[in-house]
Amino acid sequence: MPAMPELPEVETIVRRLRDGWADAPPLPGKRITSVTLRWARHIAMPSAARFRRSIAGNRVHDVRRRGKYLIFPLDRGTLLIHLKMSGDLQLVPPGTAPDPFDRTVFHLDDGWDLRFSDARKFGKAYLVDDPERLLGRLGPEPLERAFTARGLADDLHSHRRALKPLLLDQAFVAGLGNIYVDEALHRARLHPLRRSDTLSPAEVHALWRGIRASLQRGLRHHGASIDWVYRGGGYQNYFRVYQRTGEPCPECGTPIERLVIGQRGTPICPACQRA
Repeated sequence: MPAMPELPEVETIVRRLRDGWADAPPLPGKRITSVTLRWARHIAMPSAARFRRSIAGNRVHDVRRRGKYLIFPLDRGTLLIHLKMSGDLQLVPPGTAPDPFDRTVFHLDDGWDLRFSDARKFGKAYLVDDPERLLGRLGPEPLERAFTARGLADDLHSHRRALKPLLLDQAFVAGLGNIYVDEALHRARLHPLRRSDTLSPAEVHALWRGIRASLQRGLRHHGASIDWVYRGGGYQNYFRVYQRTGEPCPECGTPIERLVIGQRGTPICPACQRA
């Protein structure tokens, strides 16, 4: 299964849209004049026709992130975008040739476009009055100060689930996906099928450090370039185990092996991450 943009990739997009990047200006302050929908099913809420009518004329006040959602507070309501498997968002100048994968295009008052490209068509956009209808289901943000080792211990011990599927559950912790869970578990020297309620305090602390260290390093390198979708990241050059099956473990030199857990390829070091 291909990787999808995770917390560092989404946060990188948020920062570039919010602050400007390369030749693109910041998005906040621009007004959406109209939207072109080339794939109506991109719009999850409300109907595509109502979405098109309601969003026109709204000014974008900010760009934020919660989990893997991009959040755009508007004059009226909030635009939420989830990139899913193959989505990307780019601010492009007037006259830029269309891309065949541009499914939803927000036209702005200065001639620039915010283009939602999505090769596999799984991405979703929502225009809502109360974003907590969607965001309230998410677990804690793993890079915030409120995400502590003690809190993680309580949450882990309240479940009896294998570590990897639990960490991928967005209601347990927000923003993690295949890449950063695999990297974090290797840092913590924990097997992905280890049951969550069996971890010692030292193991919980190692997992907490591993999650944060993997995400922080991903952010420093602007995320990982994933397939042909997300561009410009460099974290793929620093993977410890992800996409490194058969290569030596950076800790002990043992060849990385690949398991399949919940239909997801899962690389581990059989020496560092004993069952």
